[in-house]
Amino acid sequence: MHRLNRLAQGLGGVLFLALFLTFLIQIAARFGFQRPLPWTDELAVVLYLWVILWASAFMVREREHVVFDLLWNAASLPVRRVMKLLGHLLLGSLALMALPGSWDYVRFMAREGTPVLGWSFQWVFMPFMFLLLAVVMRSAWGIWQALRGEGLASAEPGP
Repeated sequence: MHRLNRLAQGLGGVLFLALFLTFLIQIAARFGFQRPLPWTDELAVVLYLWVILWASAFMVREREHVVFDLLWNAASLPVRRVMKLLGHLLLGSLALMALPGSWDYVRFMAREGTPVLGWSFQWVFMPFMFLLLAVVMRSAWGIWQALRGEGLASAEPGP
């Protein structure tokens, strides 16, 4: 599991680096040489989409997400267990229900390509499928933890 996590982190870093380099090329071509390159705009959009969805699926842990935790911190442990169970059940079931329709759409988009680079939109939108799968898996893990009474500590930072 540790290797998969490091691989996901590494790929996320490579995607972000590619996005950054694309921006540098875009800026140099547009403002340095007065010759904007259309492919840099398109590549930046695709890479941005991949970076955001990849990071959300594989890099950002649940405890690192921004949360509104006033109710959580005020609740007792049994109430937190129910909150965690219901929250993960709702989120995971919604993501699970969205999988078939989303997959149909992603496959359907294989017939269309990006205007400049000609890349299949199937590959452009594929990280959304990774995100949905990750949400389902994280929710299943969260339900398991809630049933075992784990992960119910206060979200307040320690001293």
